[in-house]
Amino acid sequence: MKKSRNASAPDAPENPRLPLTRRNYLVLLAGVGVILLGLLLMAGGSSSPETFDYDVFSWRRITLAPILVVGGFAIEIYGLMKRF
Repeated sequence: MKKSRNASAPDAPENPRLPLTRRNYLVLLAGVGVILLGLLLMAGGSSSPETFDYDVFSWRRITLAPILVVGGFAIEIYGLMKRF
């Protein structure tokens, strides 16, 4: 006798025809947010070419922002590859 799968089972995907679930999309959205945060931290500076702004060499722009951008891309890859 063949058992039918219950659609409300916790391990059943939301829609078997869709490759990504709602949780995948939430992880992808979080990755986009981290990338945007990194880009915002990198932005700024002087708009005048005559003045040199030493803030360009700040720890936030040189270290923190690129780490956030690369981390955001890693989150994107994880969100695409992981089957929730």
